[in-house]
Amino acid sequence: MVQRSPTALTDMEWTILAPLIPLAKPGGRPRTTDMREVVKAILSSLRSGCQWRMLSTDFPPHQTVSHAFRTWRWAGVWERRHATLRGDWREASGRTREPSAGSIESQTVKTTEKGGPER
Repeated sequence: MVQRSPTALTDMEWTILAPLIPLAKPGGRPRTTDMREVVKAILSSLRSGCQWRMLSTDFPPHQTVSHAFRTWRWAGVWERRHATLRGDWREASGRTREPSAGSIESQTVKTTEKGGPER
């Protein structure tokens, strides 16, 4: 039995993520890189903390992977993916797609009674 990499995407996971991958730029060369492998390489780098240049040679070239990551980050793709997946998860759990309220944890901070500097 072949052991699956911790960052490998299952077919179900890829079915969910694939539509969220930006299309190739119009008018340019056709995309030849497998975007599933790019996502897998990004997840591998993020999980392991390795530098882009140290990615395994099993992945697409590190320049391609790092460029995709940066381009998607600047375009807000990661945030949209997160929001989409969070909404899907909430709906599957029987909740509304968007949270109705938020909570912030607060801590007590000691101050002076008058609110001014201590003497």
